[in-house]
Order: sequence, then C-alpha cells, then structure tokens
Amino acid sequence: MNHFMSRTALLIAALAASSGLVGAAKDKISDGVVKIGVLTDMSGVYSTLGGKGTQVAVEMAVKDFGGTILGKPIQVVGADHQNKADIASAKAREWFDNEKVDMITGLLNSGCALAVQKIAGDKKRIVMVTGAATTDLTNKAAWTPYGIHYVYDTYALGKVTGQAVVQHGGKSWFFLTADYAFGQSLEQNTTKFVTQLGGKVVGSVRHPLSTADFSSYLLQAQSSGAQIIGLANAGGDTINAIKQAREFGIGQKGQRLVGLLIFDTDIKSLGLNVAQGMQFTSGFYWDRDDAARAWSKRFYAIHKAMPTMDQAGAYSATMNYLKAIKAAGTDDPDAVMVKLKSMDISDFFAVHGKIRFDGRMVHDMYLMEVKKPSESKGEWDLLKIIRTVPGDEAFMPLSESTCPAVKK
Repeated sequence: MNHFMSRTALLIAALAASSGLVGAAKDKISDGVVKIGVLTDMSGVYSTLGGKGTQVAVEMAVKDFGGTILGKPIQVVGADHQNKADIASAKAREWFDNEKVDMITGLLNSGCALAVQKIAGDKKRIVMVTGAATTDLTNKAAWTPYGIHYVYDTYALGKVTGQAVVQHGGKSWFFLTADYAFGQSLEQNTTKFVTQLGGKVVGSVRHPLSTADFSSYLLQAQSSGAQIIGLANAGGDTINAIKQAREFGIGQKGQRLVGLLIFDTDIKSLGLNVAQGMQFTSGFYWDRDDAARAWSKRFYAIHKAMPTMDQAGAYSATMNYLKAIKAAGTDDPDAVMVKLKSMDISDFFAVHGKIRFDGRMVHDMYLMEVKKPSESKGEWDLLKIIRTVPGDEAFMPLSESTCPAVKK
C-alpha cells in the first residue's frame, strides 16, 4: 500500500511539474521582472504598418493587464532592426544576454524574424512573431519549440487571395517580388494555389527592398501580357508599385494589380480613388465587430491611426503571453509555452484561435475588398469583408508541414 502511494505521489508530482503547477506554487519570476522586447522596423519601408504602433499596442496590453504579474513589474523595451538581419540578431543577443528580455515580439521582416528566432531557440527564449510572413518560421528551416507565428503567413495570404483571383478569371500571373525570404516565400506559395486551379505564371522579376523606382519592373510585367500582376511585397514597396503602375496606365488596359500583402495603412496612403475594388487577405480589420471597434478606437486615441493586423496582433500576443505566465505561476519559457499551446485565444483579434504545437497560431482570415469612395462613411472606413476563411482552411495543414515536431 505504501509502495503504491509513493508511486502515486511521484506520478502526481511529475504531472504537476509538467503542467506548471509546481511553478504556480513558487510564483517564480526570473530576475524579478517580466521584460518584453518589441523589435521591428521603426523607420523604414514597413514602419507605418508596424513600427511605433506595435510598441504602443504592446504597452497597452501591459497596462490593461495591470502593469505587474505575480507581484513583479512588467517592462517593455523597443528597438529598430532597420530591416537588417545582422542588426536584429545583435539586438536580440544583447536583450537576451544583458537585459534579460523574456519575450520578443513584432519582428516585421522575415529575414530579421528568422535570425532572431534561431537565437531564441538556442537560448530558450520565446518569440511571438506578429509581423513577418515566411512559412519557414514553423517549418524545418527555422522551427524552434519557443517560436510562435501569430498573425499571418505567406501560405494563408497566397491561398486565400490566389484562389479568389483565379476563380474570378485571373488565370495568368506575373510577379513583382521583394528579393528576400518574405517575397520569395509569398511568390512560391501563391504560385502553388494559382497553378492548382489551372492558372499559370508567365514570369516574375525580383526587386530590392525599399525600391523607389519600379519602372523597369513594371515594363517587364506589362510586356508579359499576364492578366494579373501579383505584388509579392509590402508596405512602401507596394504603395510605390501601385502608384507607378497607375502612371503607366496599367489597370486601364486589361491587366490587374493584386497586392498579396496589404495593410489598412497602405490603402489610406493610396486613397480609395486609386485602390477601390482591390481584393487582398488580412488577419484582422478594425471594423470587423464591436470588440474590434472598441479596442481599435482606444488604440486610435493614442496612435492617431487605426491599427494594422500586426499592431492588433502584438497586443493579443502580449496579453495572452502574460495570461500564460499567470496560469503557469512562472515565466519559465517551457512552462509558459505549455500554457500558450493549451489556451483558447478569444479576444478582439481572434475568435477561438489555437496555437498548434508547430507554433502556428490558427485563426480566421478575411478576404477583403477596398470600398469605392461613395461607399466610405469616414476617414478609416476603407474596407469590407468579402469572406471569412476558417483558420483550418486558410493555414498550412500539418499534413504538409516539414516541422520536426510534426514529423516526430
């Protein structure tokens, strides 16, 4: 009987430890503070859709949580990675080693995100990527058990938009692609879904990040005769390409531009006269429902712009990270990751979202359409939701994954 009881006690202790209950009893916070780092593009081509707004969102989450956790303070630090992987890596190492940062979020720019996630994996620290898009983050090339890809990826963007365009007659494509991990991944994923539906890619051209003059690339796209010019870029590059395409008369001669990663701030910059009718995929829209509107208006009061999906996602990621620490009773990364992957993520950003064990946060995505000027009732009344795509339909199924954890 005693032997049976001792074995039972050991089993209960083991289960408690694995679920974080032992940590909960200790209320353990490493270094006496929970420190969150916002590492993103603060000054470059992506700064409007992320940048300071992402840090504002994270700071809002910390304030809404109460500013402390388990009796210890929560701090936020921010830095500009300048869209350079070496700068991002150096800052991540400094934060992890010297400033004891517990979690890094933001990470607009896939090259920067891949570099930082590798370091985080080596050092057993958590990253919650809200800005980068490459599917490598949850697959063999870069997966770590401490990485979470929270908002969107090139698989979902390419699938939802690509299928919608082909199904409405856009059969032949030419890509203008940002020449780094994000653009290449987006072109590759979109090509897959275009060709699956009987479409074809007649050509592509790659351009450097932060390109000012798209004339030579647009001429190649125009001369290709493709029905669709797919913009596998983002932010300032997308805005410049669309504005210059209009100057070339593209769109008036049968060809159509399709932005594969568009943000509210891009449409605001372009104006409805230029962007009306354009369809694209998003992981969030500020005017989706009452909860999204209420939070977005609070964000607007601080940042003076409605939130992008990156900014809204950063708030949600931070809030759920803090909830996971509280539930685990510790900021130990392993215990926190167990809690995060067991949580139902339902808030203004996502409804019944779920972080899979490969790190992909699965949630609904939205096929959007830009309103006509006559349909808009206000400065930020820019878009309408054409279709809600369930997360299990939008994101890469585990059957296609190359993640080592999936293969095991």
